[in-house]
Amino acid sequence: MLEEFSSNNTILVAMGLVIPIIGCVIGAATVYMIKSDSNSPSQKLMLGFAAGVMLAAIIWSLMQPAMEMAAEKEAIPWLSPTIGFLVGMGFLLLLDTITPHLHISSDSVEGLPSSLKRSTMLILAITIHHIPEGMAIGVVLSGAMEGGDMITGASAIALSLGMALQNIPEGAVVSAPLNSMGMSKFKSFLWGSATGLVQPISALITMLLIDGTMPIFPAVLAFAGGAMLYVIVEEIIPEGQSGKHSNIATIGVALGFALMMILDGTL
Repeated sequence: MLEEFSSNNTILVAMGLVIPIIGCVIGAATVYMIKSDSNSPSQKLMLGFAAGVMLAAIIWSLMQPAMEMAAEKEAIPWLSPTIGFLVGMGFLLLLDTITPHLHISSDSVEGLPSSLKRSTMLILAITIHHIPEGMAIGVVLSGAMEGGDMITGASAIALSLGMALQNIPEGAVVSAPLNSMGMSKFKSFLWGSATGLVQPISALITMLLIDGTMPIFPAVLAFAGGAMLYVIVEEIIPEGQSGKHSNIATIGVALGFALMMILDGTL
C-alpha cells in the first residue's frame, strides 16, 4: 500500500515530514514518567537505540543508494559519494565548532563563547542533532518524488519511521534535563517537542535546494550520511557510554539497528 503514495507527492511529503515529529512529541512526553539522570540505564538504552537506527538509515537509505546511483552515472562510482560523505562530516564539524551548546552528560560548554542559559544551550545541542536527520529525510523524499527505482516512496516512509523511532529517545533526553534545570514539566515537554520541528524545516530547505535527478545527487545523499554519522560518533555514542561502564547502550544500538533492518526489508 505504501508504494501507492509514490504517485501522490503531496501525501508522500506530508507523511515524510510529519511522522518524525510524532516521535519527538512522544519522547518529550516521557518527562512525566522518567527521571532526568543521564547515567540511568533507560537513557543509555534510548541513546544507544537512536544511534542504531541512525546507523542503519545511513547504510541502507543514504550510502547504498548513493553508491548504486553513482555506479550507473559516473565513471568512478566511489568518487562523488566519498566526497559528499567527507563534506557532510566537515559541515557538521563546523556547525558543532561554532554553535554554543551543552551536552546532557557534560558541564562544559562547547562552541563559541556565549552567555546563553544552560537550558538554551542544551536545546541547541539537540537542534544540531536534528539538522542532518532532516536533511536526510529531505534528500530521500526528493529522490522518491522522481519515481526512480533506487529510492521509492516506501523507502522514504521507512526512513521517516526510523527517524520517528530515534526521535523518541532524543525528545526524552532534552525534556527530562530541562525539567531538572527548574523548567516546569509542561514547558519542558513543549521545548522537547519543538526541537523536532527542526527536522521538517531542514528537510524542506534541502528539497528546495536539490533535485532528485541532478548529476550530483549521489554526493548529496552521501553528504547527509556523513553529517548523520558525525552526530553518532561525536555526540550520541559518547553520551551513551559516559559514566559507569555498562553494555546497555550497546544493546540499544543492536536493537535500533535490527529494527531499522526490519523496517527497511518490510517496506
